[in-house]
Amino acid sequence: MPTVAAAGLMIFAGFAPVWGTSAWWVYHGVLVAILIVFSVGCVIHGAASEVRFGKKDPGQVVADETAGQALALMALPERCFTSPWHVLATLGAAFIAFRLFDIVKPWPARGLQRHPAGWGILLDDLASGVQAMIVVQVLTRWVM
Repeated sequence: MPTVAAAGLMIFAGFAPVWGTSAWWVYHGVLVAILIVFSVGCVIHGAASEVRFGKKDPGQVVADETAGQALALMALPERCFTSPWHVLATLGAAFIAFRLFDIVKPWPARGLQRHPAGWGILLDDLASGVQAMIVVQVLTRWVM
């Protein structure tokens, strides 16, 4: 669900005006907290969600997407925060890359969905988040 995956994007945009040494730690601390809280919630409630919605990895579960998007926004270089254009370009790249990998599910994401319950719901999105992170890192470090 794109709207929920945008939560990480809003956090990134909120830190853009105050980026600095201390903001860097707070920014990443918030992303790590989101990653952990939403991942744990997904694992704990995954089986019940599959029963409730009657299918494997139901679209109504969005904690996995929020955790994956948080990964795509980690370890960004300072230049991502230097101008409104850089902020918007980074946000757009992170969002599009994550959504693309989440939809297409290239190796190993598709195979990770086979894990039971909450793990199957979560792991494919974490793989997509790592794949998106790599794309965003390349774009922000060598293209922007």
